[in-house]
Order: sequence, then structure tokens, then C-alpha cells
Amino acid sequence: MITLIVVLADGGGPAARPRCTITAPPGSPGLPATWTLSPEQADSAATIVGVGRRLGVPDRAVTIALATAIQESGLVNVDYGDRDSLGLFQQRPSQGWGTEEEILDPVVSTTAFYEGLLQIPGWPSMDVTVAAQAVQRSGFPEAYADHEPEARLMAVSLLGQAPGSWTCTDLPATPPDDASNTEVATLATRELGTARLSGEQPAEQGWAIATWLVAHGERLALESVTYDGRTWTVASGAWATSGPADGRLSLRRIGQP
Repeated sequence: MITLIVVLADGGGPAARPRCTITAPPGSPGLPATWTLSPEQADSAATIVGVGRRLGVPDRAVTIALATAIQESGLVNVDYGDRDSLGLFQQRPSQGWGTEEEILDPVVSTTAFYEGLLQIPGWPSMDVTVAAQAVQRSGFPEAYADHEPEARLMAVSLLGQAPGSWTCTDLPATPPDDASNTEVATLATRELGTARLSGEQPAEQGWAIATWLVAHGERLALESVTYDGRTWTVASGAWATSGPADGRLSLRRIGQP
């Protein structure tokens, strides 16, 4: 188990720390009003939710997976842990979770977590702590429930159910080594199961993909993401109206012609 480290905003300006912030939709009982995390943690959360979407798991499974990863690794893909535990979910090669290389691949380890959860009889009706413990067999089973509120907030945003709720600010505006969309398409295929990241999209799906892109914004060196007439830019770190609400999705990487 590794403790979550939350990145706090430090006032803006040249020395501001890169961070991502999620804002709860109005009238969301049980959710924190806002939650702030580092780009690395955001990247991990996007992977966990993206893989869940590819597998078609219920929303509650996504919340359980996020709460588990917050408790186990602080949403950081660490290469150490208790005994031989590794990765986002602190899975152990000696317990049959895979090789070290497989466990340290966030897509593989997340897939393994979901597969383990879905095999638990009655998991949808279990409390988060009980369901997570049934998969993880942790020495601190009661701790998973502590992270349910922020896990639910992340899930709601990354599943496209809270448009424009996820922002990332003060990300480095550094061009990628490869200015093509190859890396974006490859990551989207592995996590989401599709490389279609442009054109018309249904509302919830469009916002899910747009939010997934912003959460991966630092890794993918994104300059902007647009969906349904609203655009997030790395320069502003915020969503703003940029055109008609046409249900169209597009992205631009830094340095793209």
C-alpha cells in the first residue's frame, strides 16, 4: 500500500506546478466539490477508466478500480511495493498476477484487475471495500472505502457524464518527438479499443474521449481538444466555447502543422 499524494495548486505563474482538477457537477451529493491530482495520477486514472470502457464494465466497476488504485499506489505506476508487489494495483507476480513486465504495463494490470473483479459472485451489490478486498486480499481492507468519493468523481468525469469537468493546467507546452498522431492512435486503441478520435460522437462518448485526451494531455503533448463547440487548450488550461455545439471531436498536438 502506498499513500496518495495530492498535488495542490500553488497560485499560478511561471513556477506553477502542473496539475489536473476535476469539478463535480452541481447537485452531486457525496462527491467532493473539486479534486486535484498530478498529471501522472491523471494519466493513470485515464488508463483505468479507458480500459474499463473498452471492456464494457459497469460504471461501479470503474469506481472500485479507481478507489483500489488510489489506495494501493496513489495512482502512480510504481516499480516497488510490499514484498514483490508492483504497479498501480500492487499486484504480485508470486500470486499469479503475471510477470513483472506485465504488471508494470498499466493496461495489462488494469485488465487483470477488472477480470478478477468480474469473477467475484455478487460484486455489484458489495460495498467498495468488500469488492476491492475480494480481488486484492489486502492487509488494510477497510481503507478502500476512504477513497470512494474521489474515485466516483473521477469516474463520472472520465466516463463523459460531467462535460468539461476535467481540466489540466500549467502542463509543459513541449512538442512531441513525433508530431504525427501515431502515438495517440496507438494509446487509444490499447485503452479505448478505438482509434477514432475525431468527427461526430454521441454526447457521453464524445465527452468521455475528450476527457480521456485531456487527462493524457501531458504524455500526448496535446495543444488542444475540442468537443461539441468547447475547447480545452494547454495554454489556457480550461474549457471555453469555441464554436457551435455540433457534436464533433478533434484534437491538435503541439507542433502540428
